Amino acid sequence: MDKENNVEVVVRCRPMIKREVEAGHGRVVKVNKDKGEIVVTKPESEWSDNPVSRTFTFNTVYDENSQQQELYDETIHDIVQSVIEGYNGTVIAYGQKGAGKTYTIQGVTDESDNRGLMNRTFEHIFNYISHAENEHYIVHASYLDIYMEEITDLLSKDFTKKYDIKENPETGVYVKDQLSFVTKNVTEMEHAFRTGHENRLKKDTFMSRASARAYSIFTITIECCKMDGDGEYHTRVGRLNLVDFAGSERISKPQAQGNVLKEARSLYCSITCLRNIITVMSDGNNIIPYRDSKLTRLLQESLGGNAKTVWIANIGPSSYNHDETVSTLRFASHAKNIKNKAKVNWDPKNSLMKECKEEIARLKSHLETVLNNKIQNEEHTQESDSGDFRCDKEAKLALESKIQTLESKILKGKGSLQTLAES
Repeated sequence: MDKENNVEVVVRCRPMIKREVEAGHGRVVKVNKDKGEIVVTKPESEWSDNPVSRTFTFNTVYDENSQQQELYDETIHDIVQSVIEGYNGTVIAYGQKGAGKTYTIQGVTDESDNRGLMNRTFEHIFNYISHAENEHYIVHASYLDIYMEEITDLLSKDFTKKYDIKENPETGVYVKDQLSFVTKNVTEMEHAFRTGHENRLKKDTFMSRASARAYSIFTITIECCKMDGDGEYHTRVGRLNLVDFAGSERISKPQAQGNVLKEARSLYCSITCLRNIITVMSDGNNIIPYRDSKLTRLLQESLGGNAKTVWIANIGPSSYNHDETVSTLRFASHAKNIKNKAKVNWDPKNSLMKECKEEIARLKSHLETVLNNKIQNEEHTQESDSGDFRCDKEAKLALESKIQTLESKILKGKGSLQTLAES
């Protein structure tokens, strides 16, 4: 059954940083977690008897003392669990450069308490699968970024290849030829992310660009095969997008010139397209301009479509960032009006699980034929050439190796579920 739900919007405010304090900038943001309120005071009036302030209300708000695990448990855990159960989910980190987006998503991997939402998500997924009963899973990851309206596959070594967005009426929007890697545990998933992140940094050097000016989307696809009450096997597929938005500060703020100015303008256009979509949806208009930018095109399902979405607005408390903070909060307030209609994705035609099942069945059928030929050859040993035996043996080993490789991609939960070929 389809379930309509609003985009959940939370706000996280980072601490004041040393250079802001040394520069004499004051604190203009107050966080009231009990009421879910963010109060922003205008800098010129912060010390007056009647300060000018604005109050914004959200699902949940977090102050500078918030912990990574706290944010995950209260905001992210349920959406990850929904993806495991076959829903689409998206987590968006948004805000100006330096507001804490990357820390929130990636954190500090070698510090337990400071690990980001991404690592905690990996652990959640594979811990659940390890305890699942009578289910088979395939988990695969892909990673891309969008820089000046050009898409890069961060898991590919070819930095010059340009990728196009396509749409299939049955499976939706996708990036043609984008690579996806099967991962069997947390370590392999972290390796996929690190590989993409390192390639991102290499591309920054290779193309003289700044990844802080690019949007990134790390996608985890979880496929599960299980048997229903009638003895039929079905596959459900959930996809989780972890989105790190580029810095949203004003073009004039970083004194942008030359190529940096072009980058900033491209970002501004994408953000404008996103704001237009939110405005149109808030007005109840059915014609949504998703095609105006590649970012909104790829996030189409997350913005009013088949997905559950959490929007994390990251802000700074300093008076220096007052305008950007207000802009971020206004944008986040509008995002609360987006209504999604999420549903479980049952038996999609492009399921990797389905492909593996069919290929395993085909290879086992071929292997059976090879074994039967071998038996027939053994019954006519005197009439057979010894080369036939070598050929049969080599074919048998090759087929068994291919079957083993395919089956190794399948994560099997506890219980007595039949093999994929049998199902």
